Parts: sequence; C-alpha cells; structure tokens
Amino acid sequence: MHLRAMGIAATDVLSAMERVPREIFVPAQMQDQAYEDIALPIGRGQTISQPFVVAAMTQALEIGDRDKVLEIGTGSGYQTCVLAHLCRRVYSIERHKPLLLQAEKMFHRLKLHNITAIAGDGMKGWPDQAPFDRIICTACAQGEPPPPLLDQLKTGGILVIPVATGGHQVLRRYKKEGDDTFAVKDLMPVRFVPLLPHLATASENENDDYAMPA
Repeated sequence: MHLRAMGIAATDVLSAMERVPREIFVPAQMQDQAYEDIALPIGRGQTISQPFVVAAMTQALEIGDRDKVLEIGTGSGYQTCVLAHLCRRVYSIERHKPLLLQAEKMFHRLKLHNITAIAGDGMKGWPDQAPFDRIICTACAQGEPPPPLLDQLKTGGILVIPVATGGHQVLRRYKKEGDDTFAVKDLMPVRFVPLLPHLATASENENDDYAMPA
C-alpha cells in the first residue's frame, strides 16, 4: 500500500515485490528495519536499496515475461529476485565475490532458477550474453553510462541507471531507438554507491560488520 501511495502503479511489479521476502536479505541485527522504506548496509560498503527505489527502477524497465535482463550490481540479491519474477532470465554481475556467494544462497533458497550470476566487472557488461532487452544498474555512473552497457542493449531496449552530474545523482532511463540514438529521461534524485571497475580487492572484502541471517 505504501508503494502504491508513492506512485508505483504496475501491478506486476507490486506482485513481484510481495513474493520476495525482504527480511532474508537484511543483516541479522537490522531485521526490525527490513520493511522500512530505507536503504540498509549489507557489508563491504554496499547497501540494499529502499523498497521504493527498487520498485521505481523495476517499473521504469517495463519488463516483459520474455525479456532477457542484465543487472549490474547483484548486491544482496534482493533486486535480482524481484526481476526474476518478471522476466525470462536475469544475468547479474557483482564485483564483491562474498556478496555474490551470499546472494546465490538466496536464489537457491527461494527456488529461483532463471538467474545466472558471476563475479566480474559490471562496467564491461556481459558481451557473451548480449544483446539484452533490459539493463539495470544499481550503482552510480559518473556523467554517462559505461559505453558497453549502451552497446549491449537491443534496439527498443531500456537501461535504467543512476548517473552523477554536477555533484548530484539522478536516476535516468535510456531507451535505445537506433544504433547510437537514445531517448533519455530523468526519473528522480537518488543516492547510490559509485559504480567501480574490476573485481573488488581482498582488502575491500575484508571488513564486514554485518552478519546475514542464516
């Protein structure tokens, strides 16, 4: 009801979010906040986005049940699972291997078999599986989306990504109209962790103060 009141009208998106238990993706010491409309830390400097942002990004993608979706930033796997209820297949890339392993446990626990996830550099996309009908990025690009993501989008496809411009972040939607032609729309101000290249280093993965539920 909260999401409806906030302007999320797509019934398939609302249904998908109802089917994914957010509490299993939230650190054990924050279980009481699992359904508050706030972002929460999940370790390694990463967060699980607030429910409204997950819903808004998903709605903006306009996913069809035959679509092939690329997700940049698996994180906790919560957004991935929401996508999996809406499309044919999700391909997800995460630069933090420990987060990826935890997310894969969640996919198995929820019996979602249409997700393929790897540890890698999301800024390069997934050339071997391109092109994609939809691409979603859950980290903020500087100025413009990485060119490989735009290149790996089908004509008619949609990319939803936070972009930093002039010291502010805005959620932006790109619809590919031709090889190098995009209809671009700013959706709303957001705050995301930065989109970074390469796999995370061992030192980036060392400090993790958040115990995930079993």
